[in-house]
Amino acid sequence: MKPSVHLEVPLGADKVLLHACCAPCSSAVVECLMDHGIQPTIFYSNSNIFPREEYDHRLNECIRYALKWGIPIVDDVYDHDGWEGCAAGLENEPERGGRCLNCFKYRLLRAAQYASENGFPVLTTTLASSRWKSLEQVNAAGEWACAQVPGVTWWPQNWRKGGLQERRNEIIRSERFYNQLYCGCEYSFRPQKAEGI
Repeated sequence: MKPSVHLEVPLGADKVLLHACCAPCSSAVVECLMDHGIQPTIFYSNSNIFPREEYDHRLNECIRYALKWGIPIVDDVYDHDGWEGCAAGLENEPERGGRCLNCFKYRLLRAAQYASENGFPVLTTTLASSRWKSLEQVNAAGEWACAQVPGVTWWPQNWRKGGLQERRNEIIRSERFYNQLYCGCEYSFRPQKAEGI
């Protein structure tokens, strides 16, 4: 059953850049936007993901889902070495710690810059759909990123409420998405390896 969600896009915009971390997190968000007559462009900017094979696997799942909906997808430059600069000194931080905030800022700044350069007045992210992420950190990073560039407004939509979390799980099963067991960076992977996941 599809969720009933009321959306109020900032500025009344019908052109939205959707930063996407993966297909599972994108699933219900894309469907919800399309159901409301808002056709997003997906911006896949995830230089945190390691190794490159993992990045490509997640990207290909996003491409598959974008093709199903007939929406554009942009693959940002993969620069893991550059991303490591934002994590320097924070490698041992726990999930939802300072490393994650810096990671969100890095990726959402890339998205905000693309939005500014390509006429997207509004930016939002599928990071806000994951229950494993701090919504406060995601929104703080998004607000910060949009403040760095002209003409882009951050849309702090909570993509977990209104039945979207349940719908996300349904789509993951029906699409048989690859559903990763870690955030993406090698630092988030290590604790799970230690636990035998």
